[in-house]
Amino acid sequence: MTKLSMLSLAASMALFASLPAFAGFAIPEDPLWQPIVDEVYLQENATLIPTKQPIHAVASFDGRFFAGDDAGIWSVQGESLVQERGPGGPVHELRVLDGALWAITPNGLWRFADGAWSNAAKQPVSGLCFFNGTIVVASGPSLYALEGGGLVPIAEGKGGDLLGITAYSGTVYVHDGKRIGLLERDALVFEDLYDWGKIEPGSSIRSIQGLGSRLYLSTGEGLNVLRGMSWYPIKGEDGLCYEDTTCVAPGFDHDLWIGTTQGAIRNVKDEYQFFGHARWLPNGKVNAIACGSNAACIATDGGLGIVTYEPYTLAKKAAYYERWLREWGQKRLGFIHSLNLIDGEWVREVSDNDVGYSSHYFSAKCFEFAVTGNPAARAEAVDMMKSMKWSEEITAIDGFPARSIYAVGEPTLKAMHGSGGLPAEWHPDASGLWEWKGDTSSDETDAHAYATSIFLSLVANDEERVWATDHLRRVMGHIVDNGFLLRDVDGKPTRWARWDPEYLQTPYGYYARGLNGMEAFNYMTTALHFTGDAKFQAGREQLLGWNYLGDILRQKLTFPSGGYTHFDDRLAFYSYFPLVQFETDPDLKSLWLRSLERSWEVKRIEALPWFNFIYGALTGNDCEADRAVAHLREWPLDLRKISYTNSHRDDLITPPGYRAYAERTKPFSPREIEPGRWDADFMRIDGSGGGNVVADSGGWLDAYWMGRYYGFITAPQTDDPELITVPERGLQVGAKPYAGPARPKLKHEQ
Repeated sequence: MTKLSMLSLAASMALFASLPAFAGFAIPEDPLWQPIVDEVYLQENATLIPTKQPIHAVASFDGRFFAGDDAGIWSVQGESLVQERGPGGPVHELRVLDGALWAITPNGLWRFADGAWSNAAKQPVSGLCFFNGTIVVASGPSLYALEGGGLVPIAEGKGGDLLGITAYSGTVYVHDGKRIGLLERDALVFEDLYDWGKIEPGSSIRSIQGLGSRLYLSTGEGLNVLRGMSWYPIKGEDGLCYEDTTCVAPGFDHDLWIGTTQGAIRNVKDEYQFFGHARWLPNGKVNAIACGSNAACIATDGGLGIVTYEPYTLAKKAAYYERWLREWGQKRLGFIHSLNLIDGEWVREVSDNDVGYSSHYFSAKCFEFAVTGNPAARAEAVDMMKSMKWSEEITAIDGFPARSIYAVGEPTLKAMHGSGGLPAEWHPDASGLWEWKGDTSSDETDAHAYATSIFLSLVANDEERVWATDHLRRVMGHIVDNGFLLRDVDGKPTRWARWDPEYLQTPYGYYARGLNGMEAFNYMTTALHFTGDAKFQAGREQLLGWNYLGDILRQKLTFPSGGYTHFDDRLAFYSYFPLVQFETDPDLKSLWLRSLERSWEVKRIEALPWFNFIYGALTGNDCEADRAVAHLREWPLDLRKISYTNSHRDDLITPPGYRAYAERTKPFSPREIEPGRWDADFMRIDGSGGGNVVADSGGWLDAYWMGRYYGFITAPQTDDPELITVPERGLQVGAKPYAGPARPKLKHEQ
């Protein structure tokens, strides 16, 4: 370090040492939201066992799942199928009745008990149930009792062959694909079975299942439910995800499972949850479902999908995602990365926005430290603050931050695209060890203001406060000193980092007047709050002269609906979080809050927790924390982006009490789509992830720890280590550990 720079740093330290310490954010008093208890819930995870042939039947018996296909009967052992010594040839159905496993085959009925298979009946069987202490069998058009190793007639049918049978409400019900009948004394009756409602004419009945007070029919037109002597239809408008149903099965936790030709549905507590191909199932066509004590086994045309449930808390899930980041090698040089599968090997992506994307995990560590006092969280936050500062120092342009940093020769997926279709701008640093990505956008400067303000408020000690505040002053100072824009190595403005009226009056920039105007006010307000530098007050006054306020009020664009953007929503809430807190002018704060209310109303249909919690933290208003916490619980444990399809669904209806401001009408649970950052479209109907990209968990962790800090989420209500932590396994399952040069010393470290 030169003598001049040492003097400059000393002067800066003297200036910043005179500023007050910043400790914490204000938490609303008497908020209108209620804390959500981090109670134990059941977390899903998927195991897929693909097969070349369709699986027709499945059952849970004696602690194991059994499956039937055209080759016979198989048992599930781990993630494989092992053939059993049961009946050979096709198996059409498996049932567990009267303490035994039963298999329906073309050559009769088979029974498995006490470890052995036996042929219980040789004539063709279409179904069976347990009724009044007897196995009742449907064969042809008639019913029989299984007695003494043979079938004894109960009721002779006169119509077509029976296709299904079940016990319900003290009797036996049957169907022949078109009609419903019941056993009345010694006859099958198909008339006058109900007083109210009716089965939709022409319905194609696929299965019949009695469960408690209800009789369920799965049809190609939805479900029909008989209660007493009244029929009720269940269709898409009632929440049923898809109406082309194939089967119904009892669950394990007072739930109901429904098979369809395009996935499985779980109904629990009046909520319908969709489990589709390819995250949960190897094929969308569901033929049968069976549930064990904590799992659902789903037979499809492409194999088995086993959805296993494990007790979790959100605290345990946070620990799980932390372990995921380590095991998958998603941390590097103080940044967080997604992974890509290339030639069979996982590699980190050095992306177009590493600094911005990493800000969520960085902020998560700040909130975690504020909540727990965990020194490891604090150390990681300090390390990430240094990397954020490095992104500015590496460019050799005062206050100009890089998008991303690449180690020359590093085995990685290096972003080769730039802004607005322009080529990527990679520049070597003076050492020749690194390249940095230029043409920096407002995404990065928003992230710098958001994360640095959180670090200064929750983590920084006196020494760290000096250089972190200096970083904020330099980046925001570059913007105001250059006429409210970022000026790149060529001396020209970058494509997307302009807040000047000349740009915002052009066709390229006019649409962004509201968002960019708010960003600029945030930069000046946040920098003024932490530095006390008069230049930022002057910058605020200059912005007032440019008259952006009316556009800021309506910064969230909703017209045309096809132009609705989710990545801009993230930038807006990046800005709301510091701006509203640090604004001292009551008139401006009133306008910022009005803008936030408008933006929140547009955004709240999606139930994205980071947005919900920011809104609640800044206003004290109800922020639908219950939906936000449900969203956190419903993230899949596997963070690979896997293809999904929802466009076929029959429940694509805007929920009551919400308005859809875009072309898409329904928010989806994360289990029904894919994990993503908070700039992702969680209302996107279909996705083609393919499993070749691994998302990072930084956004989830930012929302969770922010929720803990403000009290939207309580601490876990258990101290059982198995419910709040995950064991370290020492695995490397993703990208190889980073082995390039270390981050160089920053100026304040020299």
